[in-house]
Amino acid sequence: MTDDRTFDTFDLGPQALIVARLAAETTQEQLDGDTPCPGLAVRNMLGHLGGLAVAFRDAGRKDLGVTTDTNPGSVVPDIGPDWRETLPKALDELAEAWRDPAAWTGETRAGGVTLPGTVAGAVAADELVVHGWDLARATGREYEPDEVALRAAYGFPPPRPRTRSGPGCVRPRGAGTRRRAPPRPRDRPERPRPRLEAVAQPSCRSIRTPEGLCVT
Repeated sequence: MTDDRTFDTFDLGPQALIVARLAAETTQEQLDGDTPCPGLAVRNMLGHLGGLAVAFRDAGRKDLGVTTDTNPGSVVPDIGPDWRETLPKALDELAEAWRDPAAWTGETRAGGVTLPGTVAGAVAADELVVHGWDLARATGREYEPDEVALRAAYGFPPPRPRTRSGPGCVRPRGAGTRRRAPPRPRDRPERPRPRLEAVAQPSCRSIRTPEGLCVT
């Protein structure tokens, strides 16, 4: 896959820490609650965050294998009994992996798709920004994403309209506003997504490449 766009390197640590704090504040009683992603409970969103943290950690390390090549839509994610320890650890390792300049060079893989390193880093930022919002909305928390990660996430143009059926987890218009949570998807159902769809998004069954191709 080729991509002629360029993205500045940046630190994923601040946004990873925001997501880790939201997860730490999630109570046991909230785990079975709904999220803005239809059909996904809070526990599934947390499981997804853990999976994407590992996948993008390994993508940054260029440690390619099962974690970077697995179709993210193949299973509904869930948390393990030790998720309160493993999730923040994976998020911290994700951020550390992308502090290595080598992570941003050459190509890597995530979700079974080959990506330029700079694009993969921006996709990781988008995942953390969008699903941080999902978790905050589901648990009633205030949400102010890291501005640098937010700008990277919005470096993608919006995709073509979806034509497939089934549940979708999409970003509402205004999701980039600071200090104020964006509206729920039911209020504004056609929020824009990056052209390169969230690689490890749990409710999406395909990845949209910059050329507009859907890879299942």
